[in-house]
Amino acid sequence: MAGLTVSLLWALLFIGGGIYLAYQRIDLRTSTIAAGIALAAYTVFGSWSWLWLLLLWILFGVMVVPNLIDVRREKLTKPLLAVYRKMLPSMSDTEREALEAGSVWWDGELFSGMPEWDKLMSFPAPKLSDEEQAFVDGPCEELCRMIDDWAINHEHGDMPKEVWDYIIGNKFFAMIIPKQYGGLEFSAYANSVVIEKLASRSAVASSTVGVPNSLGPAELLLHYGTEEQKDRYLPGLAAGTEIPCFALTSPQAGSDAAAIIDNGVVCKGTWQGKEITGIRLNWDKRYITLAPIATVLGLAFKLYDPDHLIGDQDEYGITAALIPTDTEGVEVGNRHNPLSIAFMNGPTRGKDVFVPLDYIIGGPEMAGKGWKMLVELLSVGRAITLPSTAAGGGQAASYATGAYATIRKQFNTSIANFEGVSDAIARIAGHTYIMNAACAVTSGAIDQGEKPAVPSAILKYHCTELGRKCANDAMDVHGGKGVMMGPNNYLGRGYMATPIAITVEGANILTRSLIIYGQGAIRCHPFVLRELQAAGDEDHDRGLIEFDDALFGHIGYAISNLARSFFLALTHAKFSRVPLNTPTRRYYQNINRYSAAFALASDFAMLTLGGDLKKRELLSARLGDILSSMYLASCVLKHFENQGRRATDLPLVEWSVRTLMYQAQESLHEFLLNFPNRWVSWFLRFFIFPRGRTYKDPSDELGRRVVDLVTAPGESRERLSQYAYTTLDQGNPLGKLQQALELSIEFAPLEKRLRQARKEGLISADYLGLQITEAEKAQVISKAEANGLRDYHEKVSALLDVDEFPHDEFLHRSSGPAPADPPKKPAKKASKKKAAKKTARKKSSKKKTAKA
Repeated sequence: MAGLTVSLLWALLFIGGGIYLAYQRIDLRTSTIAAGIALAAYTVFGSWSWLWLLLLWILFGVMVVPNLIDVRREKLTKPLLAVYRKMLPSMSDTEREALEAGSVWWDGELFSGMPEWDKLMSFPAPKLSDEEQAFVDGPCEELCRMIDDWAINHEHGDMPKEVWDYIIGNKFFAMIIPKQYGGLEFSAYANSVVIEKLASRSAVASSTVGVPNSLGPAELLLHYGTEEQKDRYLPGLAAGTEIPCFALTSPQAGSDAAAIIDNGVVCKGTWQGKEITGIRLNWDKRYITLAPIATVLGLAFKLYDPDHLIGDQDEYGITAALIPTDTEGVEVGNRHNPLSIAFMNGPTRGKDVFVPLDYIIGGPEMAGKGWKMLVELLSVGRAITLPSTAAGGGQAASYATGAYATIRKQFNTSIANFEGVSDAIARIAGHTYIMNAACAVTSGAIDQGEKPAVPSAILKYHCTELGRKCANDAMDVHGGKGVMMGPNNYLGRGYMATPIAITVEGANILTRSLIIYGQGAIRCHPFVLRELQAAGDEDHDRGLIEFDDALFGHIGYAISNLARSFFLALTHAKFSRVPLNTPTRRYYQNINRYSAAFALASDFAMLTLGGDLKKRELLSARLGDILSSMYLASCVLKHFENQGRRATDLPLVEWSVRTLMYQAQESLHEFLLNFPNRWVSWFLRFFIFPRGRTYKDPSDELGRRVVDLVTAPGESRERLSQYAYTTLDQGNPLGKLQQALELSIEFAPLEKRLRQARKEGLISADYLGLQITEAEKAQVISKAEANGLRDYHEKVSALLDVDEFPHDEFLHRSSGPAPADPPKKPAKKASKKKAAKKTARKKSSKKKTAKA
């Protein structure tokens, strides 16, 4: 018995020691020394059989071999590199440039399986400068006040001239342009905040302002333009005398930008009376925001040089150029009608447009670099405009729905008290908190110099999807109030606009199934990109050395993730290191656990499926969902710290993280269920879910606590909708709803007194207005109290009202007399030759008819 106990102790020493070394990612050499010391001790002090001891020393010898680097490279790595080169999936230039775009930030830590939280926590909280705060409180507030969204979308189909003038005069188009060119030079965070505020008021305003401050001519010029181009265009763009747009999408190519057929051919031509070498352009673009009114057009096209006038290449690939729209052959002006949201969006075409070579952004030496420019800028711009638009919409939905559900009564109680309604309100508030956190933390990272390519795709997809969920839930709570369009409907246009953000800057289906994980697996993985680069190195000796280092680092990483995934799942991650000992401590630990599980699943997916993983879009999408959930949960925790760790916000934090981590668990479960190699799936499930799926969705009680925060006036409610336009003025429903919510708290005791009086028979009326009158006569309430109650309920009635229109309103409308028919051009006399051809065609047609 004693001998068995000793043997078990030695077994625990070896197994536990091995797990510890792997868990802590101790390097190979140190681990080999530790194993050697343990084995020597066992040889001297242990109770063993010769066969068992021999086996252990053989295993130790296998462990020693990889430490002999020259032998390892020649005998192991070299053959593996040859096989790896044959297995490499084909990669287009556009894919390669997308992979190289931007920087790796917190997404890389999550991919590591062992995130270093101090790296995230060390980033300063984003903050508006005094100048930026003054802009948000001044011009931004005023612009929101000026907007009449119903008139813009339904009556005029455009913002009125005074609004356009205000936008241009206050340099809303120049937030990203440096002051030296006349711009505002705002931070990414300020840009995000402005878009959030405008989006809470009007999708037209936020789209109009967002696009010039995102992927457009100004951004391209700042990063790639020549000094001459910057001096020529940036002052005009800042002053608003130039209106920019950027044209990428064409009828033949939407998400597959590499398939565009818009082209430019380098050739000789006449420019301002002189023969020069230039580009003859032909294009057909659509869905271009601001194109109908643009004065300068950013254009993506494929450049060809058949006569080798600028170099030895026949084809240069996607190139970006700036084209003044008054150039001969350029067509702008027509508009699309995107779901009746009246922002300026339309097609642009060009037929044989000849321009100088220096119209290429960055000059002729940047020919063929257009796609690289675009994906690098998307790594920043995609993280700001659309996510902030969704966050602003969420803030408005949360603020409005919380108040509406309180003042709207059914069955003698606020509808917020019904569990089905409160469930929807909790989702709106929680999803809004997630969007706010993601936008604030990521824009703050951008201001610190990061260009987070993968997080920008995560934000684009998930914020716009969460925005859509908020709009749907808000519509469910509001019911007919949200359906009946008119000046009193503050929800309908936002609801209608949500699909627009879903489709642009990479359609959401594409972003989820191909971009988030497809780009992240290579870009963020600690070793995969190094292995790819080493395998493609033309210097084979250097490539072998680099591949060897990456390969054995990768092997150690995989072994570590096996140990970490199993141990963290077995212990519910209770012993993993986290940066804070606060009520949110467990959530950091949960992310640690799923980071290890995700890294493990990723490695086995890439190892067993290889290049086919790119084709398994749903598997890739689920892995992307896990990465996204961890990233968004990290943002929630960081945002909570940035806002001062307010205890009242804890229900929102807990609801958000629980929702996200439950989604991570279920995505991982579905990934394993659908993994084609069942043996690998079962193997992974043992290490990832040794105790089953233990994570739970937020409880009903937690949801109720979240609802309590947004259905009553308070700091948490205001913080959640911090940048929404909530000022009380005649044209702002959010301000009126807040006023009514505050009055509902004030008059709740009086309403309770009325209900008690009715029970006691002191008043008998069913209708509230009559109840107030009867109660006043019966001296249940004073005259002042009665007047206050009437005023309150008039305000509530006005907010609950929906619009109605005379029948004629639905007939053809015009603001004035019908326009006169355009003058007809005088008919041209056909020449004898044309007349003869026409007669011949008629005769031919008659013969065909006779035969038929």
